[in-house]
Amino acid sequence: MVGFEYMKRQGYAPMPERPEDAERPPTTRLTCGVTAKDEDMEDNAAKPASLLKRLTDPNFISRLMQLFLSGVLFVLGGILSVLLLVSTWNLIMLVFVSHEMSGSEILGSIVIWFLYFEFLALITKYYHSGLHFPLRYFIYIGITAIIRLIILYHDDPVHTLIFSVSILVLVVALYLANTKLLKRE
Repeated sequence: MVGFEYMKRQGYAPMPERPEDAERPPTTRLTCGVTAKDEDMEDNAAKPASLLKRLTDPNFISRLMQLFLSGVLFVLGGILSVLLLVSTWNLIMLVFVSHEMSGSEILGSIVIWFLYFEFLALITKYYHSGLHFPLRYFIYIGITAIIRLIILYHDDPVHTLIFSVSILVLVVALYLANTKLLKRE
């Protein structure tokens, strides 16, 4: 303000000569024939600080990460859809064209098809449930994957027992996840 008073005394800041100039809001200054608003000058000075503050804001970072996650999941959903279609085609060809595959390999490919389907259902549920993953879908996928392991690698009884116990643990976890205390939906 001292600089403004000095410039006014030196004659650089013209005094209002017309009535419309006298009615200007107090935020407008006339110095050296240039009109500038105090708010604009403060905004220009505060832009880098405001941008840095916005970039470090946890809500902004959270929204940015959520947008990135949604984009990646959309691409993953597209890839899984293509893989599901390829797996479906392979299963159809397996039915109509005789291949020399064992029963466990055929069941393994069917379970792989269900895994693709469950992952797609998980991604769909992510978008339908307010952008969060329900825990029980992960448990379903884990149970299906372990069943696939039992079907393909059932030669060792100890491993089969361990896989079966792990399925039991996942079923108990599924029960707990579906209780009213943990259910969000």
